[in-house]
Amino acid sequence: MADTTADRILFRLKTRGPQAIAELGAAFGVTSEAVRQLLVKAEADGLVTYEDRREGRGRPKRLWRLTETGHARFPDRHAELTVGLLEAVRAEFGDAGLDRLIARREAAQRDAYRAETGRAGTVEGKVRALAELRDREGYMAEWWREDDGSLTLVENHCPICAAAATCQKLCRSELAIFRDVLGGAAEVERTDHVLAGARRCAYRVVPIRG
Repeated sequence: MADTTADRILFRLKTRGPQAIAELGAAFGVTSEAVRQLLVKAEADGLVTYEDRREGRGRPKRLWRLTETGHARFPDRHAELTVGLLEAVRAEFGDAGLDRLIARREAAQRDAYRAETGRAGTVEGKVRALAELRDREGYMAEWWREDDGSLTLVENHCPICAAAATCQKLCRSELAIFRDVLGGAAEVERTDHVLAGARRCAYRVVPIRG
């Protein structure tokens, strides 16, 4: 039970960001003391850390979050191999050759996404299908509708983060793909970006009326 709960705690910190012990206990139906013991062990293993955040009067609120080592527990698909291949392509064929490689990947990805999302008749249906696709690809993706009618697409994990850090055109390519897949039916903007220091990537999708 302890190992299972520990893994679930790490997953929640990954997908929900910093959390207090009481919040984690309530989420998993265990006592605050049990959560505290698991977090202390995870801290000793270098997986989590905490910060005391003051919110109004009273004692600061202690929030626990993943460290870089904690984030690294979630797979970055063959990161070293991918980075090495990108560097080899750049060395052998120059930036122009790397651009052609990214353009070919983008075209193939766009076609695959269009085929899947094309079955949906609404923007919401397309975003749902896109989230399911990205989730299967390891991005830990989810989506929801906001009160103002816009849609939020969140990727809690980036399995190509190391490659994207080496070649940021991969990230620009993904935003372009999302905009293209949703067509002229919606406006898409990136609101959070891992490479800019955020803990996740997030996109705001606003359906265009009429």
